[in-house]
Amino acid sequence: MTRPSRSRAACGGRWGRWATAGRLPAAGARLASQQVQRPGAPGAAPGSRSPPRRTSGRLARGGASGARGLGSWLQVYPNPGIRRPRRQYYGCGLVIPECLENCWILDLGSGSGRDCYALSQLVGETGHVTGIDMTESQVEVAKKYIEYHMEKYGFQTPNVTFLHGYIEKLEEIGIKDESYDIVISNCVINLVPDKQAVLQEVYRVLKHGGELYFSDVYASLELPEEIRTHKILWGECLGGALYWKDLAVLAQKIGFCPPRLVTANLITVQNKELERVIGDCRFVSATFRLFKLPKTGPAERCQVIYNGGITGHEKELIFDANFTFKEGEIIEVDKETAAILKNSRFAQDFLIRPIGETLPTCSGCSALESKERYRESEVETQAEGEAGSMQEA
Repeated sequence: MTRPSRSRAACGGRWGRWATAGRLPAAGARLASQQVQRPGAPGAAPGSRSPPRRTSGRLARGGASGARGLGSWLQVYPNPGIRRPRRQYYGCGLVIPECLENCWILDLGSGSGRDCYALSQLVGETGHVTGIDMTESQVEVAKKYIEYHMEKYGFQTPNVTFLHGYIEKLEEIGIKDESYDIVISNCVINLVPDKQAVLQEVYRVLKHGGELYFSDVYASLELPEEIRTHKILWGECLGGALYWKDLAVLAQKIGFCPPRLVTANLITVQNKELERVIGDCRFVSATFRLFKLPKTGPAERCQVIYNGGITGHEKELIFDANFTFKEGEIIEVDKETAAILKNSRFAQDFLIRPIGETLPTCSGCSALESKERYRESEVETQAEGEAGSMQEA
């Protein structure tokens, strides 16, 4: 029996019973599974686009980051209309970043639409979510539930679209330059032989200040031919894994900021035959964020205060494995992090000042009051600068 999918994380399959995961620091939600095949995959005929037989099982626990902090506020999953998409969901978790209101989001390998419908609620009626999948039947399944979810959310106009196409060829399906705030991908990029092409397309369609927030599988070394052409390991999302150092190289080459690790889980395979093939190579399922920032002057280290304004993360924002921002707490950040907070959608939720300048905090002040004081101090600083310029003139 065949099941079309070169979409959601196809990680696992019947061989998943041989695999377990050891948790690393800051590990995320679950990594689940199904076997798929893309052009260039082991066993694929030249030019073939047809996927192999779907299998079932679990590869590992951990990997994709969940919708942390949203709790019962996100009500998409109990909805009856999502039942069929859930049965046909092949992902390795729920990849949902923070601060989504009014954003335009592109989902690479959207499958039957589960993540897209969750995101469509979070972005609101003035935001938009586009799902891209190479399997036409998956796109048709996703489209069936648009009307149901728009009615459930109380939206007058649909804010979600599903398109049939390839994630490494977004221009061919009409995705314009700098048209999205966020791109997500749930363990799909490892299934594309030309990963640089995918990242280049993502960079092209992201607005300045936008980010790629994605979960995928990475290898501890450059994979030898025996692993890359092994049908089982490819189906388990291991044969197509990127050497983790190459992600940083590709990101810099294309123009992204250095990758920021959010969560990671070690994957282990408990099968003697596959262990022999894998040898000393180790695999990790990890979630990273890649930001596209505007070309500005040199950045500097800063002190920041999170004002608690992000829905579902009012008290604490876990930004990545290195930075957790608590409401009202002064945190010193490196120049790269400061540049990201200043130039991304997170700017409105932080008070940011160069080290040495006093942040406007006071005992008993709320985050909103602190923010108002900060704005007042900025106006005063700007007025003083203008006055100085006039005197010099």
